Amino acid sequence: MGAEEEQPDVDAGPTGLVGRSIDEFVHQLRGFTDRARSVAGAVPSRLSIPALPSPPGALSAAQLRAVAQTVRAQRRSIAAMSAQLEAFDQQMAVFERILEPLVEWSSTWARLEEAVGDFVRRDNGETTQRRDSGEGTQ
Repeated sequence: MGAEEEQPDVDAGPTGLVGRSIDEFVHQLRGFTDRARSVAGAVPSRLSIPALPSPPGALSAAQLRAVAQTVRAQRRSIAAMSAQLEAFDQQMAVFERILEPLVEWSSTWARLEEAVGDFVRRDNGETTQRRDSGEGTQ
């Protein structure tokens, strides 16, 4: 609670915000480990708590570059997936347009089969009755 918390706001951009967030986290973690050591008393001789490195004030340029590259790569990956999904959607639309006439044709064919089946069954029944009664024979 001293000079570290009262640092001037040098960079108001996203990098400064990330750096301050990391600094705050490291500061809180240091405070926690210091309190844990004081509460533990004689335990630290048996339980060694590693010392935290001093905070650099912000991420290193290499770390930030790696984060930026990762974000760019993920965004490119999302863009590629979006393009693939768009292409797949267009293929499905074409497939749907192809299926519509086939569904109609199939329905028409089923109605035709049903009508022919009814006609054949009726015709067979009448022919059988005429044969049985002797009407159809000479």
